[in-house]
Amino acid sequence: MPDTSFYQLVDQYFDEFKRVYPRRYRGAFGCWRPIIDEVVGKFLRCGVVDYGFARVRCLECKHEMFVSFSCKRRGFCPSCHQKRTLNLANHLVKNVFAEVPHRQFVFTIPKRFRLYFRYNRDLLSDLARCAWQTIQDVYGFVLDETLMPGGVATIQTFGSLMLWNPHIHAIVTDGGFDDEGGFHLLSEIPTEPFLKVWEHHVFQMLIEKGRIKPKLVRNMQNWKYTGFSVHKEVKIKAGDEDGLKRLTHYIARCPVAEAKIHQESPEDEVLYDAEHPNPLPFQQWRALPQERTITRNFEVFDPLDFLAQVTQHIPDKGQHLTRYYGWYSNVARGKRAKTAGEQGSKTTHVRPATEAHKCWAMLIKQVYEVDPLECPECGEKMKIVSFIRDPRVIFRILDHLDMLEDPESDPPRGPP
Repeated sequence: MPDTSFYQLVDQYFDEFKRVYPRRYRGAFGCWRPIIDEVVGKFLRCGVVDYGFARVRCLECKHEMFVSFSCKRRGFCPSCHQKRTLNLANHLVKNVFAEVPHRQFVFTIPKRFRLYFRYNRDLLSDLARCAWQTIQDVYGFVLDETLMPGGVATIQTFGSLMLWNPHIHAIVTDGGFDDEGGFHLLSEIPTEPFLKVWEHHVFQMLIEKGRIKPKLVRNMQNWKYTGFSVHKEVKIKAGDEDGLKRLTHYIARCPVAEAKIHQESPEDEVLYDAEHPNPLPFQQWRALPQERTITRNFEVFDPLDFLAQVTQHIPDKGQHLTRYYGWYSNVARGKRAKTAGEQGSKTTHVRPATEAHKCWAMLIKQVYEVDPLECPECGEKMKIVSFIRDPRVIFRILDHLDMLEDPESDPPRGPP
């Protein structure tokens, strides 16, 4: 982690960014949120052996190595967020999604409304409810109202260029379930009904919250393009677990993509590339026109501006970014599990909860394609023998093994 360009960028510029934030960024990004200090502080300790590690020993050849602790922060650390995403995908496929066809929905709002959600993040939960209400209303009109669809929605606040763009992704059953658990497939519906209902619910929500006036709604409804959109063309066939996992990885991905960050030197501007994995030489990119056009797929930031864009996507403490609705809601799944337990059997759509979580080693293997519990010397299984957290013990061990970057420095006593 400390070797990545993103880590070095944060390590070098975060203190300055926090110092200039009140006069340079407060007007555009709102008041400083304490969660930023907590997340960034732990991120700067992620993967740094000086702040603690696990001792791992091979049971066969007795080879030992250290595995440093991770920060487990979401919305900022690409590595730890990826582990969360993998864990979520495994949980949804094994314990939530039924073996029926699914469809992805993407609900977006006009640019003029986006700042409301930056300054008042509680509105993001209301936006997710509007999306689900839209699905319920249209499904209920086409299907019998007694049928219940299932959906998992995620809240995203970022676009492909890291700019603020709150929108909702949802994976929804392509039909509904009856009281007996039978599935009824939904006929093909055009996008227009979803779009009109989506507009209505968002307008009503913002009026109720006192953000807009009914007069604005009447004016916008006369426009040819209001700025709302609904996309629902992605389908997943029944039983396609790999497809559902890939889609979950996409809708729950980290705002920061390490591969998209390009910086010629630590003091230079940051180029954030939306699409090209192998971009042009940095100087050629900088020479391209910077005007905002619909075809431009990169953004060039001052390092402090880049941190301002990244930190705004850190979710508030306790904020749920993944929501479960309808047949997939916690209440509905709990009732089915209780009924199945009383009957002494398992229903088709309830999977054992013991499979919900993967151990940290399996998640690391999925992220880095390397098994941390496989001995690099003999290939046999390794075992965790201890966790080292005491700063004095850490210092003595690393000093004895000549693993300290600065042998004369004091042991770390807390987060940076």
